[in-house]
Amino acid sequence: MAEALKTIISQRTECPVCLSTFTDPKILSCSHTFCKTCLDNLLECHGNCQIRCPVCRAVTQVPNQDVHKLQVNLALKSLIEDMEGHPQICTNCKSNDKPHAVVYCQDCGKYLCTSCLNKHSQWEGFIDHEVIAMSEISSGKVSVRRYRKCRKHPKEDEDYFCSTCRRFTCFGCGMMEYKDEGHQVVEAAAYEDKHVKNIEDLKSKVDKQQSCFQKYIDFIDEQRKSVDNAKKQCTSDINKAYGDALRQLTEKRESLLREVKETTEGVEKELESMKTTAKKYINQLTTMAEMVTNKIKIPLDMDSLTAHDTLCEELREVFDQKGPDYEQPKKSGIKGRSVKFKRNVGVDELGLGKIVNVVERNVALPTNKTFDEKDGSLYTNKIVNVKKVALPAKSNMEAMVGTPDGRMAVGCNPDGMNIFSTDGQLQEIVLKDVKFRGIGFLSDGRCVVIDTSRNITLYTPEYTKLNVMFKTLSRDEGGIPRLTVDADDLIYVSYMKANKIQVFSTAGGQAVREIPCNGYEPRQITSYHGSLIISSLRTIRLIDKRGAVQHELKKAGSSLYAAVSQWNTILIAKVKTGEGLVSIDEYTNKLRHIRNLVNDYKIEKTGWSWYYLQQYRSGEIAFCTRDRLYIFR
Repeated sequence: MAEALKTIISQRTECPVCLSTFTDPKILSCSHTFCKTCLDNLLECHGNCQIRCPVCRAVTQVPNQDVHKLQVNLALKSLIEDMEGHPQICTNCKSNDKPHAVVYCQDCGKYLCTSCLNKHSQWEGFIDHEVIAMSEISSGKVSVRRYRKCRKHPKEDEDYFCSTCRRFTCFGCGMMEYKDEGHQVVEAAAYEDKHVKNIEDLKSKVDKQQSCFQKYIDFIDEQRKSVDNAKKQCTSDINKAYGDALRQLTEKRESLLREVKETTEGVEKELESMKTTAKKYINQLTTMAEMVTNKIKIPLDMDSLTAHDTLCEELREVFDQKGPDYEQPKKSGIKGRSVKFKRNVGVDELGLGKIVNVVERNVALPTNKTFDEKDGSLYTNKIVNVKKVALPAKSNMEAMVGTPDGRMAVGCNPDGMNIFSTDGQLQEIVLKDVKFRGIGFLSDGRCVVIDTSRNITLYTPEYTKLNVMFKTLSRDEGGIPRLTVDADDLIYVSYMKANKIQVFSTAGGQAVREIPCNGYEPRQITSYHGSLIISSLRTIRLIDKRGAVQHELKKAGSSLYAAVSQWNTILIAKVKTGEGLVSIDEYTNKLRHIRNLVNDYKIEKTGWSWYYLQQYRSGEIAFCTRDRLYIFR
């Protein structure tokens, strides 16, 4: 009875999947137990976070696809550990004090001690039996062939199999009980042969399927190899083309630099010559003045007086010469500045661009500068000539910017972009259906517009819409937007609600970066030589491209609006909204005051807090209100 119980326990400690003693047994939600390794394999086969029990088909959810987190069958685990900790005893000896077994006979199905093994080896019928050492069994090298014992008849082996019940049985049960119930009972050996054959057939089919898919994998590898070869060839071709293009670009760059140097060196020499002549004149004045001053300290004899009179006369002749001629350096400056580099944009052929001469028209010294011949200095005049131009009726100004050809473009809703000459003549109306929020022009003449729907649109120099899309912030995210472009053709869009600036390339799509406006509202934005000028009602800030504030100017009680002058200084309009008075001043790049240009000029229809300031290329200053354009000369 004890031997039968031990056999049953041994069978119950086998995993139904691997048919070996349980290793780290885990319980599924259906209460069936399996080895952790077997469950890992089942989970991998299903490829998801659940396991279907091989016995009852119930589904168990595996937390985080980790079988280790399933509950351990502690009772079974302890039983297996106890069994492994106790040596196998001989199952052939009849005495109660049975010695340890040293071998196991596969044919007899018994564990044998040394004494029984000696008898077993002498039995004629048992000479050919397969005997296995216990050391090989414990090491796992050899599996023990189990002999099933009937539960109702423990002394009988289960030599038959009921295919209806899917269980093994002994001869008595198979012939007497299951037969009467109509069950299909066959010999266990026949069932096992058939089962082994089915397994071998499945294995053969698996081998064929594996071979089929291995060929598929080999085909994939061939395709990947061909793709990799194509990639390497393409990469090699690109690198070669890049090398050739780089050599051509380097040669072109050197040629362009030589052309610029040759063109500007003559102008620089002219200006340097003018500077040298002016310095020589200053030194001449200084030397002669010192000589005259020294002479009046010596005794006033006849020779001294004569020498003094002569020196004074020569000094007067030098001093009475005509004042400096600003036209000559101005013309040389215009000549030098006319050298421009026009980059290739929107063309397929390789090349940097070319050197062109852009003639400046109507360029003169600022109208507020006049030369004083008495002391050779400049003094400031106020601008008094003002041209007032009415904007289209029932329209609101929303943006203003200088055009590439030197005119002024005013964005009016709903009357399109109105383009004015320096004398205030309306010369052209374009983009009539656009509702403007900001306007800019790129270096190649293309126009950039952001409208009230926060859409950025590119237009050709002829104002034909281009198919380029940009991803901007929505009304709820960003609020009112404004726009400017810099010398590198980057597009900057400021948002009053979001308090930040997005930077876009002309290729469109998402913003390439963002600039935070920490603690202030960017109401207007202007590009300025690698920096940005931000107008925030009563404060002007000069920030770098990362958002750091470099310089700041505040004016209490007034609204401030900024523009870049033609001489690369900063113009700031100060508006006393309640009184309708506008003052315009010039500042350095550090927001230090230079001079006043317009002082308390009275504008019409005040009360609106949105204005724009710009300067024509020819020097006129444009100040735009909601319904009027003022041009200060």
